Amino acid sequence: MNKNIKKQISGLTLLMFLCTGCDKQVKIPQTYIECTDSLYLYPDYKNIIIPSNIAPLNFTIDNGAEKYIVSLKGQNGQELLTESDQNLIQFNPEKWRELLKQTIGTKIKVQIYGYNKKQWEKYKSYSLSVAEPIDSFLSYRLIEPGYELYRQLGLYQRNLTTFDVSPIYENNKVYDDNNNHCVNCHNYQNYQTENMLFHVRAAHGGTIIADKEKIKKIIIKHDSILSSGVYPSWHPNHKWIAFSTNNTGQVFHIKHKEKVEVLDLSSDLLFYDAEQNEVFNILKTDNSFETFPCWSPDGKQLYFCVAEPENLANIPDSLKRDFITKNYNQLFYNIKVLDFNEKEKTFGIPKMVVDCTSQKKSASVPKISPNGDFLLYTLADYGQFHIWHKSADLWVKDLKNDSTYALTETNSKDVDSYHTWSSNGRWIVFSSRRDDGNYTRIYLAYFDRNGRGHKAFLLPQENPEENILLLKSYNVPELTTDALQWTDSDFKTVIYNDQGINADYKGRIKTDSEEDK
Repeated sequence: MNKNIKKQISGLTLLMFLCTGCDKQVKIPQTYIECTDSLYLYPDYKNIIIPSNIAPLNFTIDNGAEKYIVSLKGQNGQELLTESDQNLIQFNPEKWRELLKQTIGTKIKVQIYGYNKKQWEKYKSYSLSVAEPIDSFLSYRLIEPGYELYRQLGLYQRNLTTFDVSPIYENNKVYDDNNNHCVNCHNYQNYQTENMLFHVRAAHGGTIIADKEKIKKIIIKHDSILSSGVYPSWHPNHKWIAFSTNNTGQVFHIKHKEKVEVLDLSSDLLFYDAEQNEVFNILKTDNSFETFPCWSPDGKQLYFCVAEPENLANIPDSLKRDFITKNYNQLFYNIKVLDFNEKEKTFGIPKMVVDCTSQKKSASVPKISPNGDFLLYTLADYGQFHIWHKSADLWVKDLKNDSTYALTETNSKDVDSYHTWSSNGRWIVFSSRRDDGNYTRIYLAYFDRNGRGHKAFLLPQENPEENILLLKSYNVPELTTDALQWTDSDFKTVIYNDQGINADYKGRIKTDSEEDK
């Protein structure tokens, strides 16, 4: 241990707590060597802001001590103690919840002691700031980080206040080719589970829409639609859903730090009325690629990303695929917005919101904060499938002040993408590859009232090593205030046994866009 201060320090505490899982009282050492070194913890939970309802931040210590004592102490004297004779530190969930409840809006001091070579060492302390709560439930997909096969994946729902996880739907019960299918694009209306959807691809394909009464399989297919809808966004006030429809392909790199490029060869925007079972084209263009639609919280605007490659209109259709593939790193997506007349169900002319092309950058996944003040998006060097792009970072546009900036304290040197807001606008949840560059894992970060993102932290697990041992990637995190009531079996019944209902294609929805005239 470097820089040990060889000074004996005596201390006494009258507060004693039961350690997790035992009846043994834990006492802070009275005599120890004070160390200026900072311990390496996994995950890195040092000096972060946490929700007041988050599950215990269990961690491991890479130090080699024989045993550890950890003290969590609030500013008003509240204290939680735990002891471990291994490098795994776990907190009593009930005592953890009580401590956070008593320390909302304040800081908790974390002090770690290690018993090493017949003496106690006191390590450099750090703090946890306890802020507003986060929505209690998080939905996500787990998928192996491959490129073509999807035989073992699923959608899951995690209770963020505990470690409870339940499957929404898993596809890995049947392995024959006739039943091989993918699930993706789960999405909820207004952070609630009353109206939700996800897609099934390949065998048993369709868009699965569930409300509080019934689950339906909808088939969105027509000669004027490139493919069934993806990247959904529920309108906040009606059972209307905006989709993009994408003709997508994969291109594999031979020599590149990134393994694969996912390209839109063409893409448009769709509007689906779930009450009338009618689908419309919003924008249908030959030489621009619209994707990632997102409604504003008041439902009066639809944001989306669009690439408009130069000279594409002058290239024959037979050569466009080759042109896009060769110029993949010259595809720059801007963020635009369409005004929406809710009463007439009509759209206005697209207006520029974030001009990325002029910066030689590219945006994806626009998401508007619940109060409508901030636009959160991912910015990278090119393209739109930023989960593969190491240059991908989280950016914000302040819609009140018309300023854009990176969330520097939240971002990492690797991929940060596929983000979502909490319903109170104080938290961002996103996927990141900052741990090892290969697997995406879920990170949470505080977003303050001034529009500043803070240090992100890894989704807590009962055993934090699960983040390393689980050989699957997390993606598309979505927060909800309540738990989904439909079960895996409920969804399976519809997916396997229902042929689906064909949506009625009604052509282009009325718009003032010059591109559609």
